[in-house]
Amino acid sequence: MSAKLWIEEGSRNDPKDKKGIHQLLSSTMLRGCGPYNNRQIAEIVESSGANLNCDTFEDGLLISLKCIESDAYKLLPLIGWMITKPLLQIDQIELEKDLTIKSIKRQKESTYQLAFDGWRKMVYGDGPYGHDPLGSIDAINKINKEDILPFAGSLIYRKKNLVISGSFPINVESYIENSIAFKDISKKFNAKNKTLKKHKNELETEAKTSIFTRSLNTKQVILLLGKSTVRYDNKSDILLRLLSCYLGYGMSSLLFKILREKYGVVYEAGVYHPIREHKTPFIMHASTTEEKAILTLQLLKECWGKFINSEISPEELDLVKIKFRGQMAHSLQSISQRAEHKAHLLGIGLTKDHDKEILLRIESITSKEIKDAANKYLKNPLLSVCSNKEVIRKIIKEWET
Repeated sequence: MSAKLWIEEGSRNDPKDKKGIHQLLSSTMLRGCGPYNNRQIAEIVESSGANLNCDTFEDGLLISLKCIESDAYKLLPLIGWMITKPLLQIDQIELEKDLTIKSIKRQKESTYQLAFDGWRKMVYGDGPYGHDPLGSIDAINKINKEDILPFAGSLIYRKKNLVISGSFPINVESYIENSIAFKDISKKFNAKNKTLKKHKNELETEAKTSIFTRSLNTKQVILLLGKSTVRYDNKSDILLRLLSCYLGYGMSSLLFKILREKYGVVYEAGVYHPIREHKTPFIMHASTTEEKAILTLQLLKECWGKFINSEISPEELDLVKIKFRGQMAHSLQSISQRAEHKAHLLGIGLTKDHDKEILLRIESITSKEIKDAANKYLKNPLLSVCSNKEVIRKIIKEWET
């Protein structure tokens, strides 16, 4: 059995001076709630051979429980207690602060992550999507229990969606409704919940420059070229998703054929286009060497210009649609994946039949529609580069010509 509970508002609702507060809240909820302390929760979960996690995303928190059917009644109340009565003991908060800071430091060892952080900051600024859900080390160090308590208290009132898939007890729904652990949970927003939705108009800033550079002592070159686009529920989103399949999915994708097969200039290339409730990033990324950096940038710009200025051929469009269907099927193979995806869709205001509607719609989508969407949302992309000073100097010159 897999149970997934999506709680609206994740790191995008972190205050500007407390980036990472939702990460600390979600991780500390696992360390004691209701009548159980940290050790007791660990014993209950581990003795059942189960798995209980809480993850922080930009748009929400996700509590995940995986267990066998016969343990459902023993473990499901933990989800309710995490929301209604997290203990938030100071020693556990401090432990999670240390672990989070270590995770941030590990993340900063990744050249790609540094390039992505720069691109994100350039595009979203201090807005809700402008920082990683883990937060920043300076902010994490300053957060204390008193800071976390209002956010913990707001969980009861936030919009939530619980999805259970796999093999579970027939009367599990009535059990949850009557469980003391869940009794205080409201299914709708409450008037008391004033901390939420305050950032809706700050989701993107006006970029002061079209290029971000980060100088490192490395021979590796990371290039990210992209734009922020539309909400996942926008009708144009599926057009951009088909385009991302065309560009970066599989060995027949445009980036693979141009950057790997034809010119052999990169050892990694692809497209980053996640699901977001608001303005979604659409990024082409490539990793290359010093000697091939300029050619790689030229080819990325060429690929970007191709889908802006010309339509995908009918044969390529048919292949892209097949890829999209395959990609969707591949991402929903397990009961856990299906439960999480459905909870996420419901959590961002879509229906449980959204995927079926999309699959029906792609049958009639034309190359012209995709080109029109690219022209509307993907012109004038922004570039983020991580490399050494000499390569960066050449790339800036190339970018500005």
